[in-house]
Amino acid sequence: MATVPLGAHLHHCCRLEIPKFTINSRKSKQSSLYYSRKGSFMLKNGANSCNSRPSSDSRIPTTTVRASSNSSSSDTALLDAAVSDDVIFRESFPLQRIEKVLSNSTSLEGKAKLEDERRSLRQKTENFWGNLETEKIRKPVEGKILIRLDSGKDEENWQLIVGCNLPGKWVLHWGVTYVNDIGSEWDQPPVEMIPEDSISIKDYAIETPLTKSSTVTEADSIYEVKIDFNTKSSIATINFVLKDEETGSWYQYRGRDFKVPLMAFSTDDGNAVGTKQGFAVWPGSSGQLSSMLIQSDGEGENKSDDSKESIQQKRSLQSFNEEHYIIKETLLENSMNVYMKRCSEASSNLLRIETDIPGDVIVHWGVCKDESKKWEIPVGPYPANTSVFKNKALRTQLPIKEDGQGCSGVFSLDEETTGFLFVLKLKDDTWINCMGNDFYIPIPKESIEGPGENNISGSDVEVDQEVSVYTNDIINEIRHLVTGISGGANQKTKGKEAQETILQEIEKLAAEAYGIFRSSVQSIPEVESDAEDVEDHVKVSSAVGSGFEILLQGFNWESNKSGRWYLELEEKVEELASLGFTIVWLPPPTESISPEGYMPRDLYNLNSRYGSVDELKALVKKFHKAGLRVLGDAVINHRCAHYQNKNGVWNIFGGLLNWDDRAVVADDPHFQGRGNKSSGDNFHAAPNIDHSQEFVRKDLGEWLRWLRKEIGYDGWRLDYVRGFWGGYVKEYMETSEPYFSVGEYWDSLSYTYGAMDHNQDAHRQRIIDWINATNGTAGAFDVTTKGILHSAIERCEYWRLCDSNGKPPGVVGWWPSRAVTFIENHDTGSTQGHWRFPGGKEMQGYAYILTHPGTPSVFYDHLFSHHKSDISALISIRNRNKIQCRSTVRVTKTERDVYAAIIDEKVAMKMGPGHYEPESGSLNWSVAYEGNDYKVWEAS
Repeated sequence: MATVPLGAHLHHCCRLEIPKFTINSRKSKQSSLYYSRKGSFMLKNGANSCNSRPSSDSRIPTTTVRASSNSSSSDTALLDAAVSDDVIFRESFPLQRIEKVLSNSTSLEGKAKLEDERRSLRQKTENFWGNLETEKIRKPVEGKILIRLDSGKDEENWQLIVGCNLPGKWVLHWGVTYVNDIGSEWDQPPVEMIPEDSISIKDYAIETPLTKSSTVTEADSIYEVKIDFNTKSSIATINFVLKDEETGSWYQYRGRDFKVPLMAFSTDDGNAVGTKQGFAVWPGSSGQLSSMLIQSDGEGENKSDDSKESIQQKRSLQSFNEEHYIIKETLLENSMNVYMKRCSEASSNLLRIETDIPGDVIVHWGVCKDESKKWEIPVGPYPANTSVFKNKALRTQLPIKEDGQGCSGVFSLDEETTGFLFVLKLKDDTWINCMGNDFYIPIPKESIEGPGENNISGSDVEVDQEVSVYTNDIINEIRHLVTGISGGANQKTKGKEAQETILQEIEKLAAEAYGIFRSSVQSIPEVESDAEDVEDHVKVSSAVGSGFEILLQGFNWESNKSGRWYLELEEKVEELASLGFTIVWLPPPTESISPEGYMPRDLYNLNSRYGSVDELKALVKKFHKAGLRVLGDAVINHRCAHYQNKNGVWNIFGGLLNWDDRAVVADDPHFQGRGNKSSGDNFHAAPNIDHSQEFVRKDLGEWLRWLRKEIGYDGWRLDYVRGFWGGYVKEYMETSEPYFSVGEYWDSLSYTYGAMDHNQDAHRQRIIDWINATNGTAGAFDVTTKGILHSAIERCEYWRLCDSNGKPPGVVGWWPSRAVTFIENHDTGSTQGHWRFPGGKEMQGYAYILTHPGTPSVFYDHLFSHHKSDISALISIRNRNKIQCRSTVRVTKTERDVYAAIIDEKVAMKMGPGHYEPESGSLNWSVAYEGNDYKVWEAS
């Protein structure tokens, strides 16, 4: 969530903020160039949101490129003449940008500085403004947060009033701190303190809407909340932040909550208000200034020097009025249009970008020569005001349009170019991209026909045209489906058809297109690649690996107890490779308060209860030698502290990542963090890390890269990802470039009177939403399928294994390539047994996940038991028939006592005590393997 810092009005009267942008556009395929960008910005496409990391460093030298003197003007003239009737590509991108605007009720110093800013802006964009009068420049809006504490009818009953003099949908998010409760900053207040129309937020806060004050004139509207309290209560402080419901922004004080002290504190943490007195904006008397001393219970009889007790000994309360200037966010509408024209005279394409965004706009751009969308610098000539950025891209400042309403520019692209890639950069290092990806403009190719040209036979041309038309249809259909997802992702309820089919259809179409590519690749002449190109290709990461992965969880809850787990596992490497596993998930490697590793402290200390760092390196090296990949268990939601703060709370960190309490979320009631509010659920056993902090993300990204380089990890299992936004995961995955990654998004399924509901769409939708927030850079454990399998087998209700559309009912039915299926792990099974799979029926579960799409995960305890030969046989069947994460499923029978399906028309399976035999038609089916209440067939 966005937060806007406030301070005393004399210090923050002329602060310029970086705007945020909302982009409504079609979602495009990711290109292969990502920049490490300064700052974090939220961009949305209708309902989708993702995290963009704008990059700009003024210290980086750029090389100025000389432009052709006539290229820009002549190209512009050509394209201007063609915009209406001779355009081969045209697309409009509506832009909504949220801009933070300063109050005009500033000090004289602030006003002078603001005028300097305006004057400088007019000088820089003289062609834009022309003779525009000063009055036509949008003036800053006035805004203040008003805080007033006053006594009521008597000295026991007081009133806190929080107001704002800007119209809007304002909400006060508030709570209290009780005397001597040093473990929690926020608690809910007593019921009698809560105003009408308030709602509870979890168990620690209240939200109360501000209403228009009846004591002021229409011209001086104030929106306010009144909170009445009794001074004899045990409340030490009232804490609050102000929320703008229209933009979702949170207004804080010095980067933290506003804190109104009702007690005399021995220490001041810098965010207390009421230390100064000011004039009242509210009309009428500001109240009689008064103070009183209230004896705490037992004072005078027992006195203590303990600081925790001294907090309760005296209370000195005094009326005050304070004002804090507000940086109000306003929504601005802009647009961007892109046109392209074929220029036959110059054998090139002319592309024009125009936008009505005022001020300087820089296009950060490159081209691609094939479908990989890898950024390249084209040959010249380039437009005027173009420079080279890090030998990877070009930067061109768009000229101001003649009418002064925005800017536009023309780019000449040669015939070999297949696409134009770009992002926009505005002043203040603000970047605009397309839903976290680069804008991508495909260049239409005209069909080239001619007798004998390039010695291509007529039959070859016909086949190529058929394939091209067919693949274009597939691509257009995928774009249509993705647009459907983008348009409805934020709706609270989606159409059932969209929920159940869109992602499945995308997977099917993508697999179909990939099949066409594989079948036609032999006709493409091979080109010898440079070593650098090969290295870049290896770095391309995917959440799903090859698509044919089979995962083993290489530990259980007790594996740490021997102190030599890495050495024990090293003895099994060759056996695991022979069984057909491709990836092994290792336990958390870091030093940890708990021996299992899930309470990490020093992230760079890799000597754990599982073994030493050298033993870990040797194990990973041996896995690689045997052809297996290795996943590290990355616990980045929370971290145990090394030291206590001044209140005795453990929230100060040591080691190489020596963070302070700014790295801890502010709404964790147990650890007094000074960060922002959490973007997910809290894990109450340890300080929850605030991933919205740029220094935190930078440090964690470097740590993940270090693990990949130093240890050799190929990817990640991400612990407790419900605790932080999936957009941060996207950034970490782009930074560390894993071969495979999977998140643990654990959520409760739906039950009615103790029985699991048949429809679990809402449950799998929440997992899908998280994957979507990561932009597909990580998969997720299919907890939905685990739960449904559990209930179906335990209760002999196999009809549960099919949804209303005849498809698998878990994540694997909607987004199979991102679903990691499993039946047990170290939490559900092992010695913890939180949700153990029905005993004696484990192989039914493995018969399902090892024959179905998704990436199956086998639990260590099940493999090294009497199930080893059964699991090995099913893995062999999967590999032999090339069942992969995107395979298709045709459910053929679902009854109370039997479930049956055919996968890729190669493998048939049934589970349950009921009878089933696959129909004999064009395929001959033979039994490949069978066990207790399950059977698998292969087609021949």
